[in-house]
Amino acid sequence: MAGILAWFWNERFWLPHNVTWADLKNTDEATFPQAEDLYLACPLVFCIFMIRLVFERFIARPCAMGLKIQANGPQKAQPNAILEKVFTAITKHPDEKRLEGLSKQLDWDVRTIQRWFRQRRNQEKPSTLARFCESMWRFTFYLYIFTYGVRFLKKTPWLWNTKECWYNYPYQPLTVDIHYYYILELSFYLSLLFSQFTDIRRKDFLIMFLHHVATISLIIFSYVNNMARVGTLIMCLHDAADVLIEAAKMANYAKCQILCNLLFAMFAILFISSRLGVYPVWILNTTLFESWEIVGPYPSWWVFNLLLVLLQLLHTFWSYLIVKTACQAISKGKVSKDDRSDIESSSDEDESPPPNQKNHSSTTNGTNKTHGTNGYLTGAPYPDEH
Repeated sequence: MAGILAWFWNERFWLPHNVTWADLKNTDEATFPQAEDLYLACPLVFCIFMIRLVFERFIARPCAMGLKIQANGPQKAQPNAILEKVFTAITKHPDEKRLEGLSKQLDWDVRTIQRWFRQRRNQEKPSTLARFCESMWRFTFYLYIFTYGVRFLKKTPWLWNTKECWYNYPYQPLTVDIHYYYILELSFYLSLLFSQFTDIRRKDFLIMFLHHVATISLIIFSYVNNMARVGTLIMCLHDAADVLIEAAKMANYAKCQILCNLLFAMFAILFISSRLGVYPVWILNTTLFESWEIVGPYPSWWVFNLLLVLLQLLHTFWSYLIVKTACQAISKGKVSKDDRSDIESSSDEDESPPPNQKNHSSTTNGTNKTHGTNGYLTGAPYPDEH
């Protein structure tokens, strides 16, 4: 084990040339980031989970009730043992051939069976109340941490001159503000990583999982090798747009469509300008070029910048989804779906109850023709489906 740890913490990987871990030990004169400091995030993850439960129960839920957001979820599918067995044991999305077989077996028309499967898929979706509480929790944290970051960074020289991130590197002392900022951000993103498996499942699940892993890796990397100054800039920049998207979702769940549209427009502008404009020009410029000029490259420097470039690729992907959603909103007159965050539009899922049998009176020449709705609901914004 000692050999593995010695290999992992190899100074020639983590630190610039001619710098050793002994040079970065804490002294009476200065405190430097230590890898063991990050262990504090582990119990804080549990604390954040507990705070979230209390927040959603005693703050977010009453706010939702005050906005008349209903706690009931999607309508449940009519109980049917045969369809339930197919749904749980075979497929949740039966093909045309299987639908026709079930239609003959149950004496139901194909449209009704399709509707049953849609309702059954939607049945496990969380209620609008649960979605609102989750978004309000995230909004509150992002607002707090972004406000803290701005108040802290406006007093630092590296906000105004990014070359200050590299002068006297890596012998830059760790302040209490930076330590608090890092530990809180790391704890929150660890909680997001774990809660992905219990929260509302979204269609960009794997992308978000990759994003959380990259973010956590960046936080750890930048802390361990004392790139904390540029790390604070990256964290603050990323928190800004997240405040607006969660606010837009809350407005949407509260059916304040005008406010939702306005907030989403603000989010789209801020996200694209900050992630495709400010991030590469301000952050990547200093980590790739200014640091190369002042400090020079070393192995962990390459890994750190590789993660930053990966983050930029994710920014580009999400910007595409945001533009796509904005174009759909313009054509429909409102934001109908958040492609960046949610998994499937409930406009694709029928909520009307299925009839018990075929409508035999609608049969012509042996062909069943259903009447009434087409099995689709329109105007269901920010959908989620498990």
